[in-house]
Amino acid sequence: MAFYELRHYRVLPGKMDEWVRCMEEEIIPLQVARGMVIAGSFRGESNDQTYVWLRRFDSEEQREQLYAAVYESDEWKNEIAPQVEKLIERSTIEVTRLTPTPKSVLQ
Repeated sequence: MAFYELRHYRVLPGKMDEWVRCMEEEIIPLQVARGMVIAGSFRGESNDQTYVWLRRFDSEEQREQLYAAVYESDEWKNEIAPQVEKLIERSTIEVTRLTPTPKSVLQ
């Protein structure tokens, strides 16, 4: 059964514009190129440290395969991960798995 990951990050003070650029120009394109479906990407309207995004997976097996394809890649390890450390508070990352309700448009 398909499910989503709702990922909530705390961006370091003054780094939101740089974080959004990194997400939209590097992280999301890499993940999409490896097969991930990114359903949405959002910044907080009144809190400049809030960033959330939503990814869709068809199954747990697919999620595991896609995680490996992205996070075990040289591009992620050598180019992107070092940037992430400078832009968000990794220790505060929250990941919530969600299953769409029967009438949700996000089936």
